[in-house]
Amino acid sequence: MSNPCWARDQLDGASARIAPFAERHTAAVQPRLERVLAALAAERVGVQHFASVSGYGHGDQGREVLDRVFARVLQAEAAAVRLQFVSGTHAIAAALFGVLRPGDRLLSLTGRPYDTLEEVIGLRGQGQGSLAEFGVRYAEVPLSAAGRVDLEAVDLALGEPTRMVLIQRSCGYSWRPSLSITAIAELAERVKRRQPGCVVFVDNCYGELVQGQEPTAVGADLIAGSLIKNLGGTIAPTGGYVAGRAELVEQACCRLTAPGIGAEGGTSFDLNRLLFQGLFLAPQMVAEALICSELVAQVFSDLGYATQPRPGEPRSDVIQAVRLGCPERLATVCRAFQAASPVGAYLDPVPAPMPGYASELVMAGGTFIDGSTSEFSADAPLREPYVLFAQGGTHRAHARIALERALAALAESGHGPPD
Repeated sequence: MSNPCWARDQLDGASARIAPFAERHTAAVQPRLERVLAALAAERVGVQHFASVSGYGHGDQGREVLDRVFARVLQAEAAAVRLQFVSGTHAIAAALFGVLRPGDRLLSLTGRPYDTLEEVIGLRGQGQGSLAEFGVRYAEVPLSAAGRVDLEAVDLALGEPTRMVLIQRSCGYSWRPSLSITAIAELAERVKRRQPGCVVFVDNCYGELVQGQEPTAVGADLIAGSLIKNLGGTIAPTGGYVAGRAELVEQACCRLTAPGIGAEGGTSFDLNRLLFQGLFLAPQMVAEALICSELVAQVFSDLGYATQPRPGEPRSDVIQAVRLGCPERLATVCRAFQAASPVGAYLDPVPAPMPGYASELVMAGGTFIDGSTSEFSADAPLREPYVLFAQGGTHRAHARIALERALAALAESGHGPPD
């Protein structure tokens, strides 16, 4: 493993093995792009929509057209795309607080939510106005031992009146398969059969444009996500979205702004062009990110590490998990990825606290948009079993360069393949 050509040989072999998967992801770009182009054409997008108004943002035609374009692409009745959403967590929180009322019950069907939602719900922290502090009751259905939704337990949990179910599409920081559109459709149908008035809400982060349909096309009432993930096409500077039934989208917007203002307020800061253009680029960028994930999976799988998903398995988001097994390997890989970044390559990623997270994180994220996970990056909570979560990638060559450096660093450090 000390041979300097070893890492390159590993990459050559992995690249050859993922070629059929890469071809499949590339072929999926055209139908996704056709959907985006159809939405842009249907809403008659022109250069006049790149401008925005100042102040309150009333009558911002570019913002209004952008909302309608996103609604079409996301196969939803309505959408609200806002730079005022500081993250996907913020968009999700606005949806939760917008729809839920004191005494309502929120039920997670996919186990414990992503770390940043724990304080929103009230599972950690106090005194900051969580859902629990506003009298919203919470319950969750633990995942099965295999990391899958326990359907019998879901049926049992739905025996109690429930205002909203939460479905987290992505694996988050859990070692589990992400949910496919088919699985989401089955869950939505199951919920509606038991409780027709229950709102099916999907955390859609990392999953947009990965498959042929979005959750709002198969029974979800509301979805939310971030623009510095898939739909921003790597150029959206910030922001997030909510989409789904029009009245639910408006309720989320009333939480973002104020009751009575809702979706009618909020300037776009003359950044509409980046949001339109990012959406246009998104199908290609998502496909490239998926190919980068395939390469990460194949490289580490070849070395004997457990990966989720395994090479060639169906994907429903852009995240690739690798169980590295010890903190030293995590640090080594993240340092190598950071050193191969276009921004901040000189920085040394070290474990540190992060707002909203229960554990210290180590992050390799030398991205042009700070925190953008549509660009090639990786992060990991510093807790057992020390899983690396890689995501994004504007082009597979960048992932290959980063992986080559990571393999060389693992070999030199003595923290190579698992025992």
